[in-house]
Amino acid sequence: MEKVLSGVKVLDLTHYIAGPYCTKMLADYGAEVIKIEKPGEGDGGRKLPPFFEDDPHPEKSGFFLYLNTNKKGITLNLKSEAGKKIFKDLLLQSDILVENFSPRVMPSLGLDYGTLEKINPHLVMASISNFGQTGPYRDFKATEIVEDALGGWSTIIGHADREPLKPGGSQAQFVAGLFGAIGSITGYYGALACGAGQHIDLSIMDAVLYIQMFPTSSYSYDKVIRKRFGNRTAPFPSGILPCRDGYIGAITVTAQKWPVLCEWMGMPELCEDPRFKTPADRALNIDELDATMISWLIEHDQEELFREGQRRRLPFGIPASAKQLLESPHLNTRGYFVEVDHPLTGKVRYPGAQVRFGGMPYELKRAPLLGEHNEEIFCQKLGFNKADLVRMREQGII
Repeated sequence: MEKVLSGVKVLDLTHYIAGPYCTKMLADYGAEVIKIEKPGEGDGGRKLPPFFEDDPHPEKSGFFLYLNTNKKGITLNLKSEAGKKIFKDLLLQSDILVENFSPRVMPSLGLDYGTLEKINPHLVMASISNFGQTGPYRDFKATEIVEDALGGWSTIIGHADREPLKPGGSQAQFVAGLFGAIGSITGYYGALACGAGQHIDLSIMDAVLYIQMFPTSSYSYDKVIRKRFGNRTAPFPSGILPCRDGYIGAITVTAQKWPVLCEWMGMPELCEDPRFKTPADRALNIDELDATMISWLIEHDQEELFREGQRRRLPFGIPASAKQLLESPHLNTRGYFVEVDHPLTGKVRYPGAQVRFGGMPYELKRAPLLGEHNEEIFCQKLGFNKADLVRMREQGII
């Protein structure tokens, strides 16, 4: 079954989130991705919660199972000479190598790009790291909250009179993984066009900065550091406010739609109220405006506000919980969620295709068990036999 990236061969030396998300995207769209894990331990992401039925088993991590769909999994000790030899043999049959170690690791193993490109001159090697392969922060440690802070993301979230906030989840890691996938496949087609591979340097800090580049680019124009608005954003009223059964958000009202909202609220007089007459007036009196809106919103439910808002061409949105998303008639009609069967978890629903390519097929297969494809990869691709695998396992090579 031909897919968009069928025929592209990827070696995956990634762990935790950013790197595995990069290679997951390549695998989900058809690339053959061989994930290499440390014998006996595997990707550290296998230890990340949540775990299926709260059982901290290395084959039941929700993070690992989601981030490694459609991949083939092998184990290989890259600190052993035999392991390095096997890795280099696999490299000869690969188009892309993705790794997200600290910048010092691959050179310390003798597997830096300069060495690897001599083995495979067409190789595209994508290196995802906290701060990139160069610069004074190159070897610094970082976590999600550090990347969010240093990349400037935290300073645009929250209220002006309070501390900056961390974005929810592991967004910096996922954004870096997304850019890694874009860079990897762009590099692959570039290698096809020019006949030579390249080393792609992707910094998570750079990725964080890029996705919220407006504060820095606007500062370069007017040297103004804009204040945080919390849940609010211009034009006002706009934000996330309480309603009868929860919250409602994205209440963005243009000057032309302000009278429509006033009429809907049963308060047409607000259009001529000097506190709220113009966008500038509403911005200056936003606290009073929010209080007025809340007095009306708490008499209405989320679904009612969402539907009626759409009818009036006012974009009200429900801040959806995980349960609401899984039950969403829109997402389910589009077939967004895919049920994936796994020997230890049974059938679990996963987010499916992020991009749809016309009639090209999309299939989501489960993440590999630790070392599940050792026999297939080592025997079929490299010519080993089962006795060789037993010997290599005893020697700690696989």
